[in-house]
Amino acid sequence: MTKKILHIAPCDKFIPSFIKFIKEHFDFNEHEFLLIDGMAGHELEEDRNIRLSQRTIASRSRHYFHSIISMQQADKIILHGLFDIKIVQILFFSPWLLKKCHWVIWGGDLYSYQLGKRNKSWYKNEFFRRPVIKNMGHLVTYISGDVDLARKWYGAKGEYHECLMYLSNIYKTLDVPDTQSDTINIQIGNSADPSNNHIEILDKMLPFKDKNIRIYAPLSYGDKAHAKQVISIGKELFGDKFIALTDFMPFEQYLKFLGSIDIAIFNHKRQQAMGNTITLLGLGKTVFIRSDTTQWRFFKDKNIKVYDSIKLESLDKKEHLDNILKVKDYFSGETLIKQYSEIF
Repeated sequence: MTKKILHIAPCDKFIPSFIKFIKEHFDFNEHEFLLIDGMAGHELEEDRNIRLSQRTIASRSRHYFHSIISMQQADKIILHGLFDIKIVQILFFSPWLLKKCHWVIWGGDLYSYQLGKRNKSWYKNEFFRRPVIKNMGHLVTYISGDVDLARKWYGAKGEYHECLMYLSNIYKTLDVPDTQSDTINIQIGNSADPSNNHIEILDKMLPFKDKNIRIYAPLSYGDKAHAKQVISIGKELFGDKFIALTDFMPFEQYLKFLGSIDIAIFNHKRQQAMGNTITLLGLGKTVFIRSDTTQWRFFKDKNIKVYDSIKLESLDKKEHLDNILKVKDYFSGETLIKQYSEIF
């Protein structure tokens, strides 16, 4: 009898390439995907094992009905992120399912405990989330500090599986042209989400205003009001040296953009933007992240050189050849296949 592995996920940017990865390296007949339409819904290839729910009440109702049936029948359940409170509620009322659940921790789904606005909705959601996370059978991430936080905040008892999660976290060999640029190209943040703390970074960069710098801010998705504010302040402080990237770039084009960057500053107060961070470190670029985050500890444990965005004392571009070798070794496709083989 074919084993059944059920995946429940929003169809975010990681998911279509993850499905292709499963098709290439595993028996796809064992896998079923129940997805809610998201930013990458148009990239999905049709398949009888994939069910994509549209954003209508009827379609969503069918999605949760199928989820309830399929979760009962599945041998393993892979929860890609834990953002959908309806799925959390289904698990709250079906606690016997939790032992076969694998929570792939995305970041925001965990850090809503710390960063969520403490209103009536937050307390209601946490009422359901707490026992579900506490009794989740398996916790999937490569950042052990996030598992430590799940245990600290929710008393999570699940088994930790070290896993790179998605292809966006895999080292990519990029043929970056060796262009001699007079300017220092700096990327700030990875989206228009306020958690990037763009304004704080722009303020910290003011002492370097007269240097020959060019500041790029990817703002193609996230909070439109925040993007507008970042563009306004960026132009006011840095004029033509500030460039907002507001159009969504195809993956290959975005990789070329990362290849042109000298310094990246990710000022998130939580684990975020790891695909960008890994790609840039794998190119030997100078990367700043906050020293009070779980990813800071992760990179330090791996002896990968990162700089502290809390201090931001210099904007000198440096090349880190050691980082390239270490990133290439750990963040490999072979590692991802091996890790998912063990999980499945």
